[in-house]
Amino acid sequence: MVERRVTIGWADGLHARPASILVRAATATGVPVTIARGEGRPVNAASLLAVLSLGAEPGDEVVLASTGEGEAAANALDRLARLIAEGLEEPPESA
Repeated sequence: MVERRVTIGWADGLHARPASILVRAATATGVPVTIARGEGRPVNAASLLAVLSLGAEPGDEVVLASTGEGEAAANALDRLARLIAEGLEEPPESA
């Protein structure tokens, strides 16, 4: 399992718009990704309702994880971590 810890960079936290951006990006990775608030229960990062249920606020730490194998999973989590940390309005391009 690959993990990344990242701090929420969106000024309003993980509300509807940032959550939908994250869900689209997580779905596009093609690998299974979960997200948890701190040490809380992980939820499917490709589910808008699940991501919204986290109630993540600006400055909260979240944990991204994937059971995917190898470089694809690591690269996917790196892109998602950047998206969250920088509060991007669009997913970063593939590296």
